[in-house]
Amino acid sequence: MQAHDVEQKVDQLATAAMQRLQAADDAHSLEEWRVAYLGKKSELSQILRQLGQLPAEERPRVGDAVNRARQQLQAAYAARKQALAEAEQQRRFADEAVDVTLPGRRTPRGALHPLVRTMYEIEEIFLGMGFSIAEGPEVETDEYNFEKLNLPKDHPARDMQDTFYITDTLLLRTHTSPMQVRTMERMRPLAPVKVVVPGRVYRRDEDDATHSHAFNQVEGLVVDRGVRMSDLKGVLEQFARAMFGPDQAVRLRPSFFPFTEPSAEVDVRCIQCGGTGCRVCKETGWIEILGAGMVHPRVLDGAGYDSREFSGFAFGMGVERIAMLKYGIEDIRQFYQNDLRLLRQFARAW
Repeated sequence: MQAHDVEQKVDQLATAAMQRLQAADDAHSLEEWRVAYLGKKSELSQILRQLGQLPAEERPRVGDAVNRARQQLQAAYAARKQALAEAEQQRRFADEAVDVTLPGRRTPRGALHPLVRTMYEIEEIFLGMGFSIAEGPEVETDEYNFEKLNLPKDHPARDMQDTFYITDTLLLRTHTSPMQVRTMERMRPLAPVKVVVPGRVYRRDEDDATHSHAFNQVEGLVVDRGVRMSDLKGVLEQFARAMFGPDQAVRLRPSFFPFTEPSAEVDVRCIQCGGTGCRVCKETGWIEILGAGMVHPRVLDGAGYDSREFSGFAFGMGVERIAMLKYGIEDIRQFYQNDLRLLRQFARAW
């Protein structure tokens, strides 16, 4: 191997490397170039390792040629790397540029769901009348959901509240009424008991315009000495006026519930026609909103209260039912479809 030949080869390598460097247009290709021409296994490194094959007087000359070529390529590499970095930065500036002259984008303002809003309104009304709020489990036992509410296993009224069973003794509660017994057991023998119980309940109903397999209820319970049916009517009249307007009237119709005696269905004067009769109230002038009655003596005795000394009343209403009447919504399924066309109306109203 002659020194002249080696110098010529180094010049050729440097020329080829410079040409290929200009074609490297991204970080990956630039790294490949560095490994090929400046790495430990590059041809320049191999030439340095072969200097021992040259005569001693020619080695410095070839070594200088290789080092000059290496320095030239390193400088060119650094310049190309800087140029690519600056080009990438400019590209990102262009892609991520923010036009500060554009008007700002207003963040949409949220609002409570109409059912949550109605639930809060009901709670506020009863809190204003001196009630407190209690909550209970949605997974309930058969004992509290039925038996302690005067609904033994063979009672036909259970068919109206067929629900989702987890085991033979555990189920998804069909009403918030189990909290009647749980509250009285927790507070006995203290009186008065005066609570409302909001919560979700479940029944194996077909989903249609007025029914859902899952819905919300608010239960009310008052237990004390000398509680009468007239007290129940007074509380419900106050609730109806606060919820539907100061001129609202309440009507009680005899009914049957196993855990109250006597029992009543509670109606309010039709909100649409004011009592004159229309399609909504089926020409009766009245619309049913809830069920109520005096707590059955068996329920009182089973919870540890002497029914000869204490009496009480209970009521239960569907939150969806109240919201549908108050806001003129005809299909209960609209509450669960997340249709912004409906929900935005309430966002503007509130």
